[in-house]
Amino acid sequence: MTSAREEPRPTTPYGTADAPRIAVRGEAHLEVDPEIARIGITVGARGTDRRDALADLTRRNTAALDLVKSYGDAVERLETGAFSITPEHARHGRGERVRAYHGRVHLTAELTDFTALGELTTRLADLDLTRVDGPWWALRPDSPAHRLARQQAVREAVQRAREYAEALGTRLTALLELADLGAEDAGPYGMEVQARGMRTLAFDASASETAPALDLEPQRQHVHAQVNARFTMAPPEL
Repeated sequence: MTSAREEPRPTTPYGTADAPRIAVRGEAHLEVDPEIARIGITVGARGTDRRDALADLTRRNTAALDLVKSYGDAVERLETGAFSITPEHARHGRGERVRAYHGRVHLTAELTDFTALGELTTRLADLDLTRVDGPWWALRPDSPAHRLARQQAVREAVQRAREYAEALGTRLTALLELADLGAEDAGPYGMEVQARGMRTLAFDASASETAPALDLEPQRQHVHAQVNARFTMAPPEL
């Protein structure tokens, strides 16, 4: 008669003599062209009267939006971020005397046509009190490059395990486990995509009379994938 409460049987982490286990890691590193480019646009206004500053900001924001939208399908996404009107208090004197009002609107544009990107960036920088930051190059979350990197990581794991088995004069018999790096713990997701952005270029139209001509070269993106794999092999003759 056995007890109703049985102690859990410990697993064998290294396999057995009849079924030796091989544990390997597969990795893949790809370098691919970017698919999208993001730029940040900051439209500003300044005035001694609050309503005048707000009116100028509204007008310049509309001009920036219209310019970006004029590029049609080249612009995949256009979003408005933070908006602010900030009073600048006088440095001297008592009370709440306001010296000027500063207004800002932040926009983000995402483009897929990199030829249009260079032209749009130059034209935006030529607008009054408009700052342009970027571009930041990236891949889409569903880019085929992610799938390709994962598949290559799996193939590399199989090939590495097969080479170990061949070095022992035997062969692989079964796949026991295939897991993303870190999938078995609370750590970050194992298959990573490292999107490298181009150094930030900032342009302020108020700083010069003529916007600089831009020739933007897309920066290659690095995609990294890792997997852990465990196999069994036929017992080698040692």
